[in-house]
Amino acid sequence: MKKVGIVGGGIIGLCSAYYLAKEGYEVSVFDESAMDNGCSYGNAGMIVPSHIIPLAQPGMIAQGMRWMFDSQSPFYVKPRLNTDLLKWGWQFYKHANRNHVEKAMPALRNLSMLSKELYQDFAKENNSFFYEEKGLLMLYKSDKVAEEMYHEGKEAERLGLEVDYLSKTAVAALETGTKTDVIGGVHYKSDAHLYPQKFMKFIKEELIRLKVEIHSCTTVKDFHFEGNKIAKIATDKGTFATDEVVLAAGSWSPSLAKKLNISLSILPGKGYSFTLKNKNQKPAIPSILCEGKVAVTPMNNDIRFGGTMEITHTADTKINTNRLQGIVTTINDFYPEMQIEMPKTADTWFGFRPCTPSGMPIITRDKKIVNLTLATGHAMMGVSLAPATGKIVTEIIAGKTTTSVDTKMFQL
Repeated sequence: MKKVGIVGGGIIGLCSAYYLAKEGYEVSVFDESAMDNGCSYGNAGMIVPSHIIPLAQPGMIAQGMRWMFDSQSPFYVKPRLNTDLLKWGWQFYKHANRNHVEKAMPALRNLSMLSKELYQDFAKENNSFFYEEKGLLMLYKSDKVAEEMYHEGKEAERLGLEVDYLSKTAVAALETGTKTDVIGGVHYKSDAHLYPQKFMKFIKEELIRLKVEIHSCTTVKDFHFEGNKIAKIATDKGTFATDEVVLAAGSWSPSLAKKLNISLSILPGKGYSFTLKNKNQKPAIPSILCEGKVAVTPMNNDIRFGGTMEITHTADTKINTNRLQGIVTTINDFYPEMQIEMPKTADTWFGFRPCTPSGMPIITRDKKIVNLTLATGHAMMGVSLAPATGKIVTEIIAGKTTTSVDTKMFQL
């Protein structure tokens, strides 16, 4: 029985562990955190086949420059003289073109649709994580954004997704949970959502049942080689022999990759969320409030709001109250009857999404280290793409052709 060591205990690492264990591998997961509060826990919980356009797209650089001067804007790059940031920015610039988007869209659609199918399988087994298929509403307040959302919807339709274009009246008829102040919306009927913390609890219980060893609060210090293969994973809790290694450490992947003499261009995009418990009046349909890029997700009796993308570094653990205020202001602009107040710092979650300059995740076998598989760089799409990523990682390690999804867009 082959041993697989997975470095990273977020949703990508745990889904990889699940499918590998189902295939009969002896799996161990290593994570330096307590595995209770990372990006897999505080995100919006959306499964989004609609998100077919990568972050690196035409017009994004110009828009980002405009947002740089607004302290409450949804996107911000923290200026600093840093080689990694400069390299990342240059690569982002090179990818922000129509040709890249055309290649990326079908790849992201296929990966998302596979993930959705796998989530459906999980939910049939035990829907303790409140998986629902209500679609996603893209709500807007301006004619300019309405036109942008219409064109994006047409791109999605071209790729086979079901899309409705709603007037202000039609939005109100669909969103009955609370009043909306919008001029219209686009409803992606293919999308779904779940409660992330509940899913993480579910998948951990499944891994325990499958006898996966989970080493939380365990720091990976180094890797020991035999030729061009990793033979052992050295941690602060001991050294572990392994036949295969999966690097799935999110925003911490680049620093671990350096121990393997691999350069990964990934920067952390800090985002915030807060959850209101047992809220009687709340939106019924998961939504993106377009002008402020705020995600809104009903989660059973609760409602979660999330937003902002600050390209920064993992040592940046301060909550930027201006950006948090931007989220709150957007919510109250779109939902005038909710009267949301600024959350307390103790009730505000933040996390780091691993962002590649191409806007595409990395899911590939390394070219030089023959037993290393990379599964990282999913940005805001970690929850959405995790089961499909785990399935592909398992196919890669088993030496199978990845028949479910063409993975060439996910290679380095």
